[in-house]
Amino acid sequence: MIKFFRKIRQNLLSEGKTGKYFKYAIGEIVLVVIGILIALQINNWNEQRKDRTKEQIILKQLREDYQANLNQLEEKMATREKIIISGVALLEAFDNPQTANRDSVIKKLAIISNDPTFDPIQNNLNSSENLRLIRNVKLSRLLSNWSSDVVAVKEVEDVWSKIVYNQFDLTSLELGIGRDLSNSFMNEQDHLWLLDKDADSLKIKIGKSKLGATLNEILTNTNLEGVLGNAITVNKSANLQSEALHKRIRDILDIIEIELNK
Repeated sequence: MIKFFRKIRQNLLSEGKTGKYFKYAIGEIVLVVIGILIALQINNWNEQRKDRTKEQIILKQLREDYQANLNQLEEKMATREKIIISGVALLEAFDNPQTANRDSVIKKLAIISNDPTFDPIQNNLNSSENLRLIRNVKLSRLLSNWSSDVVAVKEVEDVWSKIVYNQFDLTSLELGIGRDLSNSFMNEQDHLWLLDKDADSLKIKIGKSKLGATLNEILTNTNLEGVLGNAITVNKSANLQSEALHKRIRDILDIIEIELNK
């Protein structure tokens, strides 16, 4: 093809048709430019097609991961709600000890000992390279802000973790009710955090202590009363933050579903 064009140019020059030669040369240049542009456009189409395929793969994985995150978050929120309800009931027992029952108090205290922490799936799907492939601007922004949204929840969770391990556990040891709490925790509770949700597999014979504090000693312990107040306020705060995060996840999943169905 190149030899063919060169031969035409040589014939035009040899015949002295300079004007026609320049016109032909310009036309040849235009054809080359058009060819290059077409090649570039085809290459762009191919790259865009590859990017869209990658985007679909990323969106499907994100849908799976964020659905799992949503399920886990709801379980943590449900556990915190049980802690709040138990905290309120225990404070009522502190105020009205004459109507309280020791077994019931121990069971509620075992619920208070829960330390629910949200641990979302970690992956590289939120990396800048993958975000570049996601065309939906709102979804890209939500994914970019995900880490900071999670931090807001975990900050409150950390406060409760410190209270459980630095105050509640120590107070339980001082009262000598650790065995009773362990027995109730292992044998009388629904454990939402279990992967197979089979609470029976966790049950083990521990038995009740004959050495622990009396009901009156439990319900007159000022340190324990303070922990119960914190249990309510801190876990309520964590759930309020979690509700905001719950909405973020729902928004992410809704947009992903729309994008996948286009």
